Amino acid sequence: MPEAKENLAEEVIDPRDLVAYQPGSIVSRMLVYTKAGTITVFAFDADEGLSEHTAPYDAVLQVLDGEALVTIADKEYPMKTGDLIIMPAKIPHAVHAVTRFKMMLTMIHA
Repeated sequence: MPEAKENLAEEVIDPRDLVAYQPGSIVSRMLVYTKAGTITVFAFDADEGLSEHTAPYDAVLQVLDGEALVTIADKEYPMKTGDLIIMPAKIPHAVHAVTRFKMMLTMIHA
């Protein structure tokens, strides 16, 4: 299990400030990595994405900024700032940035 480089416990943070947009890239920063789960913040440049894949655990995706298209089991879900969606374990899903967008992904290891 990777060690966190810094401890953000008991800090008031705006997760949007933890990752910066980079042209043509996806940037991520893991905030929590425990046996119970992970929390990671991502910044996607427009038209970048994560191709279809599955995960062994449920995941909660919350859009922090911008717009994205989330696909779960071939069904598309347009998402915008403030929206949240639960992606069930073992179900194929993908993420595509419609505009530059930031998201927080919480994986629940249970």
